[in-house]
Amino acid sequence: MINVYDILETIRMIQDDCLDIRTITMGISLLDCIDSDIDKACEKVYEKITTKAKDLVKVGEQIEKELGIPIINKRISVTPIAIVSAACKGSPVKFAHAMDRAAKTVGVNLIGGYSALVPKGFSAGDIELIKSIPEALATTERVCSSVNIGSTKTGINLDAVKLMGGIIRECAEKTVDQACFGAAKLVVFCNAVEDNPFMAGAFHGVGEPDCMINVGVSGPGVVRAALKKYPDADITGIADVIKEISYKITRVGQLVGTIASERLGVPFGIVDLSLAPTPAVGDSVAHILEEIGLEKCGTHGTTACLAMLNDAVKKGGVMACSRIGGLSGAFIPVSEDAGMIAAAKSGALCIEKLEAMTAVCSVGLDMIVVPGDTPADTLSAIIADEAAIGMVNCKTTAVRVIPAIGKDVGEELDWGGLFGCGPVMPLKKESASKFINRGGQIPAPLHSLKN
Repeated sequence: MINVYDILETIRMIQDDCLDIRTITMGISLLDCIDSDIDKACEKVYEKITTKAKDLVKVGEQIEKELGIPIINKRISVTPIAIVSAACKGSPVKFAHAMDRAAKTVGVNLIGGYSALVPKGFSAGDIELIKSIPEALATTERVCSSVNIGSTKTGINLDAVKLMGGIIRECAEKTVDQACFGAAKLVVFCNAVEDNPFMAGAFHGVGEPDCMINVGVSGPGVVRAALKKYPDADITGIADVIKEISYKITRVGQLVGTIASERLGVPFGIVDLSLAPTPAVGDSVAHILEEIGLEKCGTHGTTACLAMLNDAVKKGGVMACSRIGGLSGAFIPVSEDAGMIAAAKSGALCIEKLEAMTAVCSVGLDMIVVPGDTPADTLSAIIADEAAIGMVNCKTTAVRVIPAIGKDVGEELDWGGLFGCGPVMPLKKESASKFINRGGQIPAPLHSLKN
């Protein structure tokens, strides 16, 4: 049984160290909404979401008030829309509008699942949905999109990789009046998970139940504050401190998830124990790494520190809750982390170092602003590199890059709120077009043959 008194110490961290529940996300299956008539299908989608999630925000606010634990976001993820739209004729964008309308009706700030899963090739509806993503994200406020282009088991779909480079550019171009925000709502995955509660990459997998609650916790500030108390500890001691704090943070997530599940009458899925930073002072993963002993995040030793942090977070979390899932690790989104922003502006943190860091943490190259004249094939090459890291290491990796149309290195995009601001980071000038345009399938690694 969960004892509320066990987490009193953690609740005290809320006031001083930016501890919060980053999101409670309701996953909803739309498989029973499939219809050959696209208008009927969209109406079914709207009705299903607004029926299942009608009390999500209210329950979240009740729990927040009763326990004194900030629950920053209440969100929804749905079955990848490419699956639902495959039976219909007509633009998949209609589904995006139905999702957006439903999100506004129930009061959630984001809804994920305008997605396609194409790690081994394209099925009916996949290409149509992918090509519609720029319009869908430009004409909605709360819809998020993701595309899974590879996995350890299947290899990497290079045709999809090429397609996504152009889609990212088009998303930025269609929303240039919103600081290219469309691209910030699109994630390209390798080894995507079905129970991710975090946006913009959340979708409700086909192997999940009809409806469930997943929780994403966050506490970079809590970890940093704990480490400040041990300035002379060796690295083994530092790892133990992180594990202890992660245990307490995860217990909070389990408590919130259990209560939300009971009150909403749907199963409790998982706690994602990722350290998710915000631009707020004192809520930075980069500052944890600097507390461990780096002069600036991005310098030599950063990957080793991050590997230790990520491992300790997982070890502490799994002891606290039997329902660990999602991405579960340390996030390094540049624009959403005050320390990462500072490191990037100073030149200490470059995209090559970020790529190395993604081999040891969750999730990938996240919220990185690149020059506005970056060719689509270069964006595709970035996706291919990151997907290769995920494929070979049997882990989830992702790319969320934002071409800053009309801007260059030294300038920045500013979205405010949790999305923060991002300095335009330099990229290699040499082309990878011939490689990207070869197309085909990058074969799965030998160690994928486990049966």
